[in-house]
Amino acid sequence: MVQKYQSPIRVYKHPFELVMVAYEKRFPTCPQIPVFLGSEVLRESRSADGAVHVVERSCRLRVEAPRLLRKIAGVEHVVFVQRNVLNWKERTLFIEAHNETFASRVVVKENCSYRVHPENEDWTCFEQSASLDIRSFFGFESALEKIAMRQYTANVKRGKEVIEHYLNELISQGTSHIPRWTPALAREEDAPSQARQREPDSLEVCGPSNAQDLAPESVSTDGDKLDADYIDRCLGHLTPMQESCLVQLRRWLQETHKGKIPKDEHILRFLRARDFHLDRAREMLCQSLSWRKQHQVDLLLETWRPPALLEEFYAGGWHYQDIDGRPLYILRLGHMDTKGLMKAVGEEVLLRHILSVNEEGQKRCEGNTKQFGRPISSWTCLVDLEGLSLRHLWRPGVKALLRMIEVVEGNYPETLGRLLIVRAPRVFPVLWTLISPFINENTRQKFLIYSGSNYQGPGGLVDYLDKDVIPDFLGGECLCNVPEGGLVPKSLYLTEEDQENEDQLWQWRETYHSASVLRGAPHEVTVEILERESVITWDFDILRGDVVFSLYHAKQASMPGPREPGARASGQLMDRGWALGANFSCVEAPLICREGESIQGSHVTRWPGIYLLQWQMHSPPAHMACSLPGVEDVLTALHSPGPRCKLLYYYEVLASEDFRGSMSSLESCTSRFSQLSAATSSSSAPSHSSSLVSR
Repeated sequence: MVQKYQSPIRVYKHPFELVMVAYEKRFPTCPQIPVFLGSEVLRESRSADGAVHVVERSCRLRVEAPRLLRKIAGVEHVVFVQRNVLNWKERTLFIEAHNETFASRVVVKENCSYRVHPENEDWTCFEQSASLDIRSFFGFESALEKIAMRQYTANVKRGKEVIEHYLNELISQGTSHIPRWTPALAREEDAPSQARQREPDSLEVCGPSNAQDLAPESVSTDGDKLDADYIDRCLGHLTPMQESCLVQLRRWLQETHKGKIPKDEHILRFLRARDFHLDRAREMLCQSLSWRKQHQVDLLLETWRPPALLEEFYAGGWHYQDIDGRPLYILRLGHMDTKGLMKAVGEEVLLRHILSVNEEGQKRCEGNTKQFGRPISSWTCLVDLEGLSLRHLWRPGVKALLRMIEVVEGNYPETLGRLLIVRAPRVFPVLWTLISPFINENTRQKFLIYSGSNYQGPGGLVDYLDKDVIPDFLGGECLCNVPEGGLVPKSLYLTEEDQENEDQLWQWRETYHSASVLRGAPHEVTVEILERESVITWDFDILRGDVVFSLYHAKQASMPGPREPGARASGQLMDRGWALGANFSCVEAPLICREGESIQGSHVTRWPGIYLLQWQMHSPPAHMACSLPGVEDVLTALHSPGPRCKLLYYYEVLASEDFRGSMSSLESCTSRFSQLSAATSSSSAPSHSSSLVSR
């Protein structure tokens, strides 16, 4: 594979002639460049008027590689051939270099260029490109590629420092101006000029490139080029290879993309999301550009107006900035009725609103960059989980959340600088287990999670937010205008016809199982748990009648014979001859569920074995015992046209390994989550379970 390097344009704020004198001072040897061992002139020529000076040199560079690799290669230094074309009239210097050592095994090419800045004739621009193609190298191709690229990029930075060193030396010696070339002057200074032309910088030799890549017209600083000062000022510090990836991807977009070219900050986010792997970043960016065009996302901020219902009940909004100048977004998730919002506006409207938040975030980052005079490319999100409960585990809501995470991760990478989660309740680990696998590892490392009141005081929010912007509802003094959320009235829900038009009802019904419950004939689901600390979650809606929900545990199944681990559902599954306390135990207290209510819950298992989820028709309080119906009750119910209860239910088992891994990831966060984590996952603690009626 050919490795390529392309620098941004580096600007010396000095005239071309002075920069050339500084360039010449580095040769034939240069103490500031230890790897450059020396050079000799192979060929030299001048034009008749002296305007063009061509020099070809052989340069020796010390090999900086592990001793074993040098011993196998049998060399302590390598030879490069460099050809310089200096045009005093046009005020340009073009440098072409290639390796002579191991030329049949490794091909290294480099092109460099100095020329006058197009907008200021007293400034000089420098640009270089390179390529490295290792065909074979004694089985050490991969190691050599890494060493070569690391050394090359280190020398790129050093090369600019050396030029600046000699410029400062010239100025300190009183040489701050060199007259421009004229034909008469060129003839008179022919000999001194030859004396000055000695040897090129090894830093511009020990890397790769293509000669035709640096035609004169390619070295301009027009809008299609990036210069290093702009990168430092507006994009932040980048290594030479990171700069190269940005320049190459931007140039590729300019040459191939027919639509609007993304801003440099946006391109850089995709490179960071793929660890500056150029091909993977290009693929990710192309998919995102296609998605933006398909959904007209570029026009979103101009066309999107959230419904009044969202403005009232969606508990999120922008609130000043954090201590680093990042825009701050506050989300009071625990106060938000996600189920009500989805039933009132639909999933697509919610997704559109989330996209508008991300678009606004990018716009605010640009504004803060200008306001604070330093690069700001991401924002901070403060999530308040006070009020988060099992109703937030409503499965269509969780699925919608996962879809939104997928869309945001794929199209707004590296926009989240920090996520502060405060007042995390005990149910949070279950929700975290469900969603964390869908969150990029780079993003997860930005989470800081606090349970209880640990966000207060040193080590808490004051480390990331100025005291005067901490919201009042978190104990600060700043009035926060973010909506408080609350339950969405059922009267505002979409009609079934509207939901059908959006395919929501079909999607939700696909998620749930339906069941009927007769008097004396409960509906039961058995789940076989192989490891302790697995998590059973449930979510059901009572469509008709009142039922009692219970969760039981048995050490073994009532039906003999081999069976696959997992779950089974039927009218009745537990052996009715078993006795409570002897053959099975009740691990979730019976919960009365009324018609129209929605119940979400979870149970962290303490023992392996068979767990049974049971829904039975609600009886008067006197008959509500934690027991199973008898055979006669069942036969009577099956042959009687008595009342019938109906429900839609969903259950899921979170494997012990996944749950423990989720807890470990929470504990490894830079957070104060340890108390909650220990309370939730401690092996000595009894299994905990809970259900919540949300309506």
